[in-house]
Amino acid sequence: MISGTKKTLIAAAVLGCAGALAQAPALAADAMMMNPNEIKWGDPPPQLPKGAKIAVLHGDPGKEGPFTMRLKTPAGYKIAPHFHSQDENLTVVTGTVYLGMGDKMDMKGAHPLKAGGFHYLPGKTNHYAFSKGPSIIQVSGNGPFDITYINPADDPSKGK
Repeated sequence: MISGTKKTLIAAAVLGCAGALAQAPALAADAMMMNPNEIKWGDPPPQLPKGAKIAVLHGDPGKEGPFTMRLKTPAGYKIAPHFHSQDENLTVVTGTVYLGMGDKMDMKGAHPLKAGGFHYLPGKTNHYAFSKGPSIIQVSGNGPFDITYINPADDPSKGK
């Protein structure tokens, strides 16, 4: 037999759970879902080399706050050594992406990261990336997202 105190605690727990469930739709108002055919691809910002396509899935990478975006690269795509002010979370969706650390692009020293692979990088860490075949990567973090090239001459926005 359950005592009166235990019955009261159980009733409070059940009511608390029911209340939380009743509020769940209101909490999920900002939720979203997106299938691959709904992704809108466009040209990347001028700070990234031409040839890739970019899609912002969530948030605004140019503003403060969380964001998620994807970068679709052709075979032979390279991003010269650079860093970001904020931390970066990168997941390879398709293909293989080669990532390396440091101030110089070392094609032989880069680490291949295959589809499903994940990479976390603290802000202000010098690194570079390239792909030998087509790939799609997903990048998430807190904005604003920026890219600063170690060698300013590598910045495609400077119009070499």
